[in-house]
Amino acid sequence: MGKSHLSEEDIKLRYITPAIQNAGWDNKQIRMEYAFTAGRIILRGNITARGRKKSADYLLSFKNNFPLAIVEAKDNKQPLGAGLQQAIDYARILDIPYVYASNGDGFVEQNLITGEVNELSLEDFPSPESLYQRYRIDKGIDEIEEKVMLEPYYYIPNYKTPRYYQRVAINKTVDAVAKGRDRALLVCATGTGKTYMSFQIIYRLWKAGIKKKILFLADRNVLIDQTMTGDFKPFSGKMTKVQNKNLDSSYEIYLALYQQLAGDNGEEAFLQLQPNFFDLIVIDECHRGSAKEDSAWRKILDYFSSATHVGLTATPIETKEASSFSYFGEPIYEYSLKQGIEDGFLAPYKVIRIGLDKDLEGYRPEAGKVDKYGYEIEDREYNAKDYDRNLVIDDRTRVVASKITEFLKNTDRFSKTIVFCVDIEHAERMRQALINENKDLYAENDRYIMRITGDNDIGKAQLENFIDEESAYPVIAVTSELMTTGVDAKMCKLIVLENNFGENGMTKFKQIIGRGTRLLEDYGKTYFTIMDFRNASRLFADPAFDGKPEVVIDLDEKDPVEDPPVGPDDPTDNPDNPDNPDGEIPEDGDGGGDGGGDGEWDGKPRKYYVGDVLVKVLSERVQYVDKDGKLITESLIDYTKKNILEQYSRLDEFLRTWTEAEKKQAIIDELQDDGVLLEAVKQELGKTELDDFDLICHIAYDKAPLTKKERAENVKKRHYLYKYSDIAKQVIEALLDKYANDGIKEIEDTKVLQLKEFAKIGSPMKIVKAFGGKEAYQKAVQELENEIYYA
Repeated sequence: MGKSHLSEEDIKLRYITPAIQNAGWDNKQIRMEYAFTAGRIILRGNITARGRKKSADYLLSFKNNFPLAIVEAKDNKQPLGAGLQQAIDYARILDIPYVYASNGDGFVEQNLITGEVNELSLEDFPSPESLYQRYRIDKGIDEIEEKVMLEPYYYIPNYKTPRYYQRVAINKTVDAVAKGRDRALLVCATGTGKTYMSFQIIYRLWKAGIKKKILFLADRNVLIDQTMTGDFKPFSGKMTKVQNKNLDSSYEIYLALYQQLAGDNGEEAFLQLQPNFFDLIVIDECHRGSAKEDSAWRKILDYFSSATHVGLTATPIETKEASSFSYFGEPIYEYSLKQGIEDGFLAPYKVIRIGLDKDLEGYRPEAGKVDKYGYEIEDREYNAKDYDRNLVIDDRTRVVASKITEFLKNTDRFSKTIVFCVDIEHAERMRQALINENKDLYAENDRYIMRITGDNDIGKAQLENFIDEESAYPVIAVTSELMTTGVDAKMCKLIVLENNFGENGMTKFKQIIGRGTRLLEDYGKTYFTIMDFRNASRLFADPAFDGKPEVVIDLDEKDPVEDPPVGPDDPTDNPDNPDNPDGEIPEDGDGGGDGGGDGEWDGKPRKYYVGDVLVKVLSERVQYVDKDGKLITESLIDYTKKNILEQYSRLDEFLRTWTEAEKKQAIIDELQDDGVLLEAVKQELGKTELDDFDLICHIAYDKAPLTKKERAENVKKRHYLYKYSDIAKQVIEALLDKYANDGIKEIEDTKVLQLKEFAKIGSPMKIVKAFGGKEAYQKAVQELENEIYYA
């Protein structure tokens, strides 16, 4: 039998794998069927399923986490280089320099550094050492760069290994620093593990002796504490947290808040050290200040300007006032939210957009109307941008709290939820409104709903419990700005947008959405929901959402980013006031009074409060993220029909494909990869007893459906079972019953023979033998399937 009759797997087994092994690649260096994505999570209704993983036939690594080549295999019916383009596509994603394709006759090799293409015999496949030396020459790597490049990642048994994009980001950064680059920027979506990447970058440069004194700079205490007890824990003994503005120069790894180093009133703690003390500074959430020339961050960075500066952010900025790119240069590597969802490493989301009548139609007070505190309300048209900033409608707050509660009651009342409000005063009113809607659970535990804001020590003390997946309480966190960034709330399943995003609000929007993107499948979190009361989800359609940096107004050194104490002389929540872009009101502000400030009171309150205006819900719609990362608003049924017809425009085309398919489940899986979740459709229609085949024909081609049981009975009525005898007949009957109960997928897998209903008949080996062998058994199953779907 010639090669042309062999399957791809046989070609790999007999020709390709031996050729690679004979070239000197050992089992630790060869990874076969290397899956580098997790498979996109497809969400429809409340049903989720995993799409297909991307996987390379062979990944060849010189050292662990130092891959050099990809090999793609095809069967011998195809040309030698048939798999080359696929290998190149994967190599571009994985940042791998050499690709090979083979059909068992030899190899086609392409050098992606030089572009050169060659044809090799099976015996000429390069050894690990020869390919590595070629890489050194192609990249022009010197001894210092080589030392860092070969420095292994930190690893102990059961320690996490980097995902492909983390490895690419770490390797690119380490290589750039080794080459002498003094400023570098990594842009990676929230939830992709930037702190872990920071740790491995620091660890490898430190272990290689290239960087000996290192500063990790952040802007919130919670970020430092999470980092020290989490990803940076292996630095224990070599690491210190800068506290009380005293700098002990005996450590090697320093973690600090920039506020502590910058100080105030001329007491700048960083001046205790020499300007050349640090070799490397890693700036977390670097969009918040380091990009702005007159910020406190920049004072520190400019003082330690001889050190290498590496910035990490999910949201770089580019404005007249601040520029991530002009400071750090173009990003070394970018990994977007869209890519993270597509790869299956980040949670997809659905959006519930709720339109309130006073938001959509506006509100204008009648002439001379006074608010609850006796102030005459300024006569003008008020809209969603004004509510809770300039004018408060009590019933609007009640309706929002009611809709949040309604959603939780319909899903899970213990789903971790973050409600983002306009300011602290709004957050407090929302907390009270939510308590009124959830009095039963609040009475059981008063931590069920908590306000977690910069001025509230009791709430802030519960932040760790909120983000702890093992802690049931708090459940609902009401906040304004404190939780927009850096809070690793893996269990957050609901994000409520009750704050405003102006023209320059994209950075804040991205950061807030990032609170829900982390996956935690072991705890049942495979997606999250965004409940939008302010039409903020319009920003998903903005090209800047997953594209180039947007224009924003950034924080400066006066901004309260480290939850500082606030007092009566702090600025009010004017969104145009650069001293308080967060819009958080003073600690002693109650929303009434003279509005604060140093000037004379002009007689107008900071906010008007209206208690006698009713608010109604006018519209409510659910949107999902499709395979292209766009929000879709079609009904689940319409969406399913459209996607089926895109693949099979006519019924006869679908029937032919279904009949010829070696495994029917492969067709279902292919549709699933395109976002068609038939289980979700069955639930919506209330027809869980339908076969997938019938559901497709019914939805897409208006055919009357049969249930699985009806199809099974039809087979029996046609006396199909009588063509078999003894054991084979018992097996076919058991398979038919299995199909009637569980569907076609179950009977296509040979593992079905290990189930107890088949164990009564005989062992898998005995059953297969009764049909005349494995191939005969599989043929019998295919014939049974065709009989099931006959007519």
